[in-house]
Amino acid sequence: MAETREFQAEVKQLLHLMIHSMYSNKEVFLRELISNASDATDKLRFEALKDPALLEGDAEYKVEIEVRKDARELIIRDNGIGMSEQEVIENLGTIANSGTRKYLEALSGDEKKDSQLIGQFGVGFYSSFIVADQVTVNTRRAGQEQGVRWVSAGEGDYTIEPVDKATRGTEIVLHLRDGEDEFLEHTRLRHVIHKYSEHLSLPVRLHRPADGEDEGGYDTVNQGTALWARPKADVKDEEYHDLYRQLSYDPEPPLTWSHNKVEGNLEYSSLLYIPAKPPFDLWDRDSRRGLKLYVQRVFIMDDAEKLLPSYLRFVRGVIDSNDLPLNVSRELLQSHRVIDKIRAASIKRVLSVLGDLAKNDADKFARFYDAFGPVIKEGVVEDPDNRDKIIDLLRFHTTRTEGQARISLRDYVERMAKGQEDIYYLTAENLTTAKASPHLEAFAKRDIEVLLLTDRVDEWMVNALPEFDGKTLKSVVRGDVDLGKLIEDPQAEGEKARVEALYKDVIERVQGVLGERVESVRVSQRLTESPSCLVVADNAMSRHLEQLLRQAGEAIPGNKPILEINPDHPMMTRMRETLDDDEFEDLSHLLFEQAVLAEGSQLDDPASFVKRLNRLVFKGA
Repeated sequence: MAETREFQAEVKQLLHLMIHSMYSNKEVFLRELISNASDATDKLRFEALKDPALLEGDAEYKVEIEVRKDARELIIRDNGIGMSEQEVIENLGTIANSGTRKYLEALSGDEKKDSQLIGQFGVGFYSSFIVADQVTVNTRRAGQEQGVRWVSAGEGDYTIEPVDKATRGTEIVLHLRDGEDEFLEHTRLRHVIHKYSEHLSLPVRLHRPADGEDEGGYDTVNQGTALWARPKADVKDEEYHDLYRQLSYDPEPPLTWSHNKVEGNLEYSSLLYIPAKPPFDLWDRDSRRGLKLYVQRVFIMDDAEKLLPSYLRFVRGVIDSNDLPLNVSRELLQSHRVIDKIRAASIKRVLSVLGDLAKNDADKFARFYDAFGPVIKEGVVEDPDNRDKIIDLLRFHTTRTEGQARISLRDYVERMAKGQEDIYYLTAENLTTAKASPHLEAFAKRDIEVLLLTDRVDEWMVNALPEFDGKTLKSVVRGDVDLGKLIEDPQAEGEKARVEALYKDVIERVQGVLGERVESVRVSQRLTESPSCLVVADNAMSRHLEQLLRQAGEAIPGNKPILEINPDHPMMTRMRETLDDDEFEDLSHLLFEQAVLAEGSQLDDPASFVKRLNRLVFKGA
């Protein structure tokens, strides 16, 4: 007996979207249904390794497509794993496995782009309602006796009932809407199958109706041979692009790829793609990612994250091994020696491809770095075995670069000033804040280039990168900066002592006013224009890192900063000359608070800062 059930609210919203909004790329429904059918056969292949009885005497996997013009029906059927009644409810009626909510949140309003998102979030089945006013699903799980029928018009509910089904697998019957006659034409269907399913590793067969002496039957439309198993010389670029679209659901072609067949102690094929733009879930820690893993052409799992490290999580592709056992599990992958060797080789291959891109195609590499530079930096910390190769790929903005131009560390070293022994860097929230930092003034005066690090990962990365090419990486906001050795001035040391003596009383008074707000106050060697800046001791955590950790919810006590003052600034002359304690107190707090703002941090008490500033402005007026 048929039972009527309500869709979950998010599924209702999704169905309404599919029916009323997705018009620009309707053919994606067929791509999704064939892809789901292929996945179902892959799952059966895997489960049948442990229980061959699930095959029920039929080991020829296939997807079949049939047209019934008079009934306006398009049928897609497979002999894969099929579904039980509970699986039908979970997969077709609720949000549990559909990813519906994330899909809806990701929509941009661009019809063409939104249609490409369908496969990424696993909501492909619902795309049926783009072209169908009723969808019927007849399915039986392999090894079970009773089948299930699911029927819906996409209007908020569905019916489900038991049904007799002689063969395992799933049959989807689409009753096409008026105006969707193109999907009843064999020529159109062949085109879509070729476009999206050419490289599935099982045959997609299209029914040929009887015509005169032709008794009809099924014609295999796609090659049914895995692309990665074919010789590179036999594969066209467009075929590589097509497979990339199937793997990634990215409508744009990949930036580049590497296709290799390894023979010897290990035998496996690999096809690794570098995308041209970041995937939507690049920074989602909970998102599953990794390569597709096959063993002897048998699909084993999606998202085999063990095959590549986290800092290469943007890579898409396939590994097909002849040496792994067919019953390999995620747990076994964690410690299998074959996987370790494939992983090591795949890392080197990806880094080699990127290295070649950096040397031979600057424009493409710049596109790659714009998209994935911050992710690659994670490898400096995570992958000490390949650290040198990763460092060669890093690119940085500096005080000399313009716009989005970046340079390598090698470039920086070659451009270092005469007598310069360290590589100087500044970390900041963004490039604008970095370039305006008062900490750079003395370096600019002496024409010393400084790396500007503005990715959130940079603080973490530089702690794992103490030196390059024998040069120590040194923060311009840590410790005391002595640039006197870069200029030939024997009187510089004496002048420094004279200035410190001149401002000794001012420094003591400022220290007394600020009290616990600062560790100490001292004359600066790094300021030429700004009145003050904040620095920390050589071994202390940077203030930028403290800020990042607090934003992440960490309870960080923080270090008291050192306040450096510029003795050549008019504000300091005024402070040295004033005897008014109230004015001196306002100026002392202003020195500190200006320095806080200049580094891009927030004031603890903005209102008091404004009052102080107004008092000083009107007093001066």
